Amino acid sequence: MKRFYKLAAVTGETAPFGVALDGRPLRTPARALLAVPARALADAIAAEWNGQGEQIVPRSMPLTGLSNAAIDRVAADVEGFADGLAVFAESDLLAYRTDAPAPLVARQAAEWDPLLAWARRRYDVDFRLATGIVHVAQPEATLARVRAAYRAFDAFRLAALNPVVTICGSAVIGLAVAEGEMDAGAAWAAGHLDELWQAEQWGKDPLAEAGHAERQADLAAATEFLRLL
Repeated sequence: MKRFYKLAAVTGETAPFGVALDGRPLRTPARALLAVPARALADAIAAEWNGQGEQIVPRSMPLTGLSNAAIDRVAADVEGFADGLAVFAESDLLAYRTDAPAPLVARQAAEWDPLLAWARRRYDVDFRLATGIVHVAQPEATLARVRAAYRAFDAFRLAALNPVVTICGSAVIGLAVAEGEMDAGAAWAAGHLDELWQAEQWGKDPLAEAGHAERQADLAAATEFLRLL
């Protein structure tokens, strides 16, 4: 789409804050007003729009996209969306371990055990560990507490946590990012530990690397979105 405006500017003196293009309020794809709860986020969204060239490239405006998702998708059913992220705890990446080779077993323990220990301290949850891919049911109390934790987030935080949880395959990593316990780099490393280890042993796959770069960018944008909130 060709750029049709000259200037994007933040509107509003108190929350919620909007963004206007040449004085016209910015709207979501569903035609709702784009209104966000933090001035810092509104400033960053305006900067995305001001940073566009002759053509508007939606992919280069991830904060706008996450705001649109929060307003158009998540807000309609916050509890249901939260439950959809919490369900990852039923088969959380951190609970599924390999039994060989020994260096990979050790790395999983070194990087994932502290995350589970943090979740135990913070949310009073215990995860049963499994070896291989056979499903192991987690305690109902653990699943209930993880679900309650996600239900405590608002639509904007849930919109940002969606890529974190789905990219990493872990409800625990999502909670750690939301709490500021992990940044984007640490979340990526924990969520892709096995792949990174394999790449160290056998080299990187150029085709896979292209997809990784895109997902890493999504993860970085999501964590920045949470910081701005």
